[in-house]
Amino acid sequence: MDNQETEGSAQAVALAFLGGAVAGVLVGLLLAPKAGEQTRRDLKGYARRAEEEFLERAKEARAALDQTIESGKQFMAEKAAVVEAAVKAGREAMKEKNG
Repeated sequence: MDNQETEGSAQAVALAFLGGAVAGVLVGLLLAPKAGEQTRRDLKGYARRAEEEFLERAKEARAALDQTIESGKQFMAEKAAVVEAAVKAGREAMKEKNG
């Protein structure tokens, strides 16, 4: 369930970011009438900044994902050790009982 919530949250953040970027560009175009060349330059600047921001967020999301995966691996290793110890103790108890 946590994984689904995290995945949904990441998707919501990405969608909100993209929606905000699009809305910002549209508002900028509507409220600041400029010459076509200036508008194109501005749009390229907005797109470049949005791309940089998106890439930065993607790096952060990747780092968080890598950390979550590493934590999951560590958790599984710890639980495997506990199960292994319990199985070993059970086998020894059976040997003592039968032996």
